[in-house]
Amino acid sequence: MSIRLLLVDDHQVVRAGLRTLLDDVEDVEIAGEAGSVAEAIAEAERLAPDVILMDLRLPDGSGVEACREILSAAPRTRIVFLTSHSDEQAVVSTVLAGACGYLLKDIGHQALVRAIRDAAEGRPISGSIQGAQPIASRLQMAEPLSTQERRVLDLVVEGKTNKEIAAALALSDKTVKNYLSNAFQKLQVTRRAQAAALYARGRLDPE
Repeated sequence: MSIRLLLVDDHQVVRAGLRTLLDDVEDVEIAGEAGSVAEAIAEAERLAPDVILMDLRLPDGSGVEACREILSAAPRTRIVFLTSHSDEQAVVSTVLAGACGYLLKDIGHQALVRAIRDAAEGRPISGSIQGAQPIASRLQMAEPLSTQERRVLDLVVEGKTNKEIAAALALSDKTVKNYLSNAFQKLQVTRRAQAAALYARGRLDPE
C-alpha cells in the first residue's frame, strides 16, 4: 500500500522540489498540496492522507493551528513539521498540537523518505530534532508526580501563569513555584515548555 502524502507549504517552489524528490519513491504517493492553513484543513478532509508534511509558518496563520484542526477531525493522520525554524518553543508548540515529528528543511532525501515511512508506521521519526518524539518519550521518573503537581501542570498546559494557577488552586505564588520545581526535577526538564509538552502527551504513569 502506498503512503498517501499531503504537502503543505506556502512556497510553490518548495512543494515542487518535494514532489520531484518524492515522485520516484515507490511506496509514497503525493495525494495533494496546500499553501495555507485553510487549504491544508480542506485538503486533509478531502484527501484523507496518511501523512502530512507541514510547514510551520503559513500566510494565513500557523501550521500548528492547522495541525490541531486536522487532528481533531482525523486523529489517525500523522503530521510531520518540515520547516527551517528550530527554536525550542516552536518545537514544543507542535508537540502540544499533536504532531509526531519536527524536521528541518536541510534534511537529506533518504532521511526524509525514512521519516515519512516512520510516521506512516507509527514509529519514532528518524531525523526529528529535539521535539515531538524525543521530548515526549524522555521520561524516567524516580518518583511519580503528586496529585497537586499534576493539578499545577494541568493549568500550565492550558497556558496559565503562576499567578493564575495560584488563584485557581488557592495557593501562594511561592507554593506554585515549589510544585513546579519539584515537577521539573521528576520530569528531568529545566523549562516550563518542556514540562508542558511531556505532560500534554499523556506519557506519565499514574501515581
